[in-house]
Amino acid sequence: MDYELLKLIWWGLVAFMVIGFVIMDGFDLGIGILLPFLAKTDDERRVLLNSVGPTWEGNQVWLIAGAGALFAAWPVVYAAAFSVLYVPFMFLLFGLFLRPVGFDYRSKLPSAKWRTNWDRALFVGGLLPTMMLGGTLGFMIQGSPFRFDNEMHIFYGEFNLNLPLLVSTIVMAIVLMVLHGAAFLQTKTDGVLRDRARRTVHIFAYLSVISMVLTAVIITKTVTGYVITEQVSPNAVITPLMKTVAIADHGWLESYYQKPLLLIVPLLALLMPFFTLLFNLRGKAVAAFLATGSTCALMLLTVAIALFPFVLPSSLDPTSSITLWDGTSSKLTLLIMFGIVLVIMPINLFYTTWVYRVMRGKVTTQQVKENGHGLY
Repeated sequence: MDYELLKLIWWGLVAFMVIGFVIMDGFDLGIGILLPFLAKTDDERRVLLNSVGPTWEGNQVWLIAGAGALFAAWPVVYAAAFSVLYVPFMFLLFGLFLRPVGFDYRSKLPSAKWRTNWDRALFVGGLLPTMMLGGTLGFMIQGSPFRFDNEMHIFYGEFNLNLPLLVSTIVMAIVLMVLHGAAFLQTKTDGVLRDRARRTVHIFAYLSVISMVLTAVIITKTVTGYVITEQVSPNAVITPLMKTVAIADHGWLESYYQKPLLLIVPLLALLMPFFTLLFNLRGKAVAAFLATGSTCALMLLTVAIALFPFVLPSSLDPTSSITLWDGTSSKLTLLIMFGIVLVIMPINLFYTTWVYRVMRGKVTTQQVKENGHGLY
């Protein structure tokens, strides 16, 4: 297996882990955002929390796996991204910190004030990470302020914020997570809660299409994309400075202009919310949930294809932009890690599938009343 193929495989694996996190943990975040609005009583809020109670911690492992893979496979990307995006990543972590303590302590005391405060913490723990993930996507698209000198020392500058883009990606992230969370709740609740979740899915399916189209228009009108005009063979050991980068004629749509068949990905991303609506109207809750997960996956894949082969564009120096060809570890490291993934990933996927199969079924207010101390 040559070095170039390994680099491409790891681009796919990192993308798979990021998409896996957004799909698996996305509905957890969405339910956190919906907590104060969808549930009207304490028992209903407990139903929402226990709908993800057995799985939410495991879902967050996808974030750890993705960060670990980034560190080992793309160390240059890891170093640059975790430095230049330090502030949003810290807010992301602060938001995630609220979730375990919120889940564990919320129902420990019967006090209404105690539980209300933890409900607020869980709401922030859902909203803040979602906003930071949306903002990070915006920063990746507009470019981050870093550059390398000839000795590969990294320097940082001030952000030239593209506020319309950042607002649109944050809103899009919130809308998609709420849609995904509401769709999951349809599969886990019944009665009044299920009806509220169904109405939420109906509304946010339309909003998701609007938000994705709006974000695409803003990117087209306000963001400059790059294209590589000259580069050392991707099969060699190269650095980000060993290439020539120019402004793309069609911005980040260049990949789609060069290979129009790829347009099927963003088109499917826009169609999936309508499939969600169709399944929703027919009462097929599981199918609607799979459709919302597909919407999230296809949206991220649309961005990945648009940026390809760039992974972390630089707004200070286009040549310093990091690509999948020049930001990777050695061939030996990628090969060893690929072997580990071939063993670990199937086990992880099998275990995750098994857990969701075992924990399938509805959560009801009667269950949380009867198991006051055994559930969240």
